[in-house]
Amino acid sequence: MRIGLVDDRMIDLDKLMGIVQQLTQLEIIFATTSAEEAYTYIKNEEIDLLIADIEMPHLSGYELADLIHSHALKIDVIFVTGNSGYAVHAFELNVHDYILKPYSKDRLIKSLEKYIDKTKSVDIAGRLYIKQKQEIHIVLKKDIIFIERSGRSTTIYTVKEQIKTYQTLQELEGELRERDFIRAHRSFIINIHFVKSFSIYAKNSYSVTFEGTKEKAIITKERVEYLEKYYF
Repeated sequence: MRIGLVDDRMIDLDKLMGIVQQLTQLEIIFATTSAEEAYTYIKNEEIDLLIADIEMPHLSGYELADLIHSHALKIDVIFVTGNSGYAVHAFELNVHDYILKPYSKDRLIKSLEKYIDKTKSVDIAGRLYIKQKQEIHIVLKKDIIFIERSGRSTTIYTVKEQIKTYQTLQELEGELRERDFIRAHRSFIINIHFVKSFSIYAKNSYSVTFEGTKEKAIITKERVEYLEKYYF
């Protein structure tokens, strides 16, 4: 699991690094005193977990967490801070934990172990079982680019392959309740994390291009406006 650390006090950052390095399941991607540098990594989703101080110059840890929340990025957050005043707002952002300084090594280790266990459970739940006549395909939800219904069959486009099934979009939509997936059109479900561009297709719809495939989907004008308001 990839982890990022940010604290504007070097002594606190060193403490974080010393504790995190004791867990072999975690790989430190960056450790910085600059919230702006952390912001760059976060935008590119290069980490799975961010441990951050809250009160930092120029850009606060709370603002970083708000960015993650508002853009529906797949990054969890642990706050390690000397200020208890942000606790209520922090949990509105669905952070994993809120740890007050000074803290013990055991307190942070316990939080990280809980995060690792939670992530394992999410990974198991994050699989889609695709039924076919004589077999069942198991696909990681994060690998699904988009799904198309055509006639009586449904095609699931993933980063590795295309899979056909008799299951309807309504059935699959019920299994894809994550924020990443939206019903873009009566014939399409798309994963917003793979979207590359929208191009005008007709009066009230757009053509969607994706990273990872040359195939395209259709999205209605109404759903584009929804994405602009709540995702982008």
